[in-house]
Amino acid sequence: MHMRILLSMSAVLMLVFLAAISGHAQEPIKIGAIFSVTGGASFLGEPEKNTVLMLKEQINKAGGINGRPVEVIIEDSKSDESAAVLAAKKLIERDKVVAIIGPSTTGESMAVLKIATNAQVPLVSVAAGAGITQPVEDRYWIFKTAQYDTSAVEAIYTYAKKQGITTIGIITVTSGFGDAGRKALQEMAPKFGISIVADERYGPKDADMTTQLTKIKASGAKAVINWSIGPGQVVVAKNWTALKMGIPLYQSHGWGSKKNIELAGKAAEGVIAPLSRLVVWDKLPDKHPQKASLKKYSQEYESRFKGEPGAFGGYAFDALMLVVEASRKAGADRKNIRDYIENNIKKWSAMSGVFTMSPKDHCGLDKDAFEMVVVKNGDWQILK
Repeated sequence: MHMRILLSMSAVLMLVFLAAISGHAQEPIKIGAIFSVTGGASFLGEPEKNTVLMLKEQINKAGGINGRPVEVIIEDSKSDESAAVLAAKKLIERDKVVAIIGPSTTGESMAVLKIATNAQVPLVSVAAGAGITQPVEDRYWIFKTAQYDTSAVEAIYTYAKKQGITTIGIITVTSGFGDAGRKALQEMAPKFGISIVADERYGPKDADMTTQLTKIKASGAKAVINWSIGPGQVVVAKNWTALKMGIPLYQSHGWGSKKNIELAGKAAEGVIAPLSRLVVWDKLPDKHPQKASLKKYSQEYESRFKGEPGAFGGYAFDALMLVVEASRKAGADRKNIRDYIENNIKKWSAMSGVFTMSPKDHCGLDKDAFEMVVVKNGDWQILK
């Protein structure tokens, strides 16, 4: 009788143990995301949010990460640095996320670096400023998936030099992104034998840059480079067209959304920019190693959200999949994720390019991640 009771108790304990193991196995892996879903940079945050929600569903439908479901907790920064800081604190302290992807903009990313670093939480930004991950010795926990602004400048200068352009005028927005771009444009110009003969600025909410562009025109510049995201890109394109400047207009890689073409209309014609291959995947040769994955993501996104993801959705795709890949291979632990991304992401083909991370490079992309693209007949065309 006693033996039967003991066996019965053992069976109950085994069931409780198995249930506990099963429950633990199903515990979700929490990943935080900070995107500018609303506010001035919503054109970035909207495709980023849509992308990670779509990916989360696909990952969970396929069995999650090693049997555990993925939970993505998205915070809207409202395109505000203070809101991004509060969001980072919430995700780390209350939600206990294993990693954070985002924020969407350089300014917001710079604002949350210290928080992620102090909490020892890996953060994979989707913004472009080189200062997000440099100097690397001060950015141990920080990575990013948007190509460096310095790489975009290198791509522009390389192309401009081939066109025989050696004098340029620059016009940049007074924001974290604009400041970083201006610094890169200034510092890299001598390496390419290029002289900056005009250096103009404008505010994020400015609605007319005619005065600045008129000064650039009078300077004798043979090209103008605008460094901004959002409305400033469209305003500069319209003013450039209205002034009939007669010199090429180059935009930063922040130009990589069809919405910019739609908003600028005919003024977008002829505008040149270094962009992610994601926006021109259909123009790539079939043998291009990135084409199949770019096509799959773009078509899935367009089918579901009735619009294109642009380069920005691709940045979020890569950020989430870096964390997922690291969690799957090294375990969903903050330090393991950080170490895996830094040491094991080599020739990793994704939406924004082919990444090779290292202890000296927490972005892993260079100018070869871009195609030089021109707007022609309301669409992107690859420049040869």
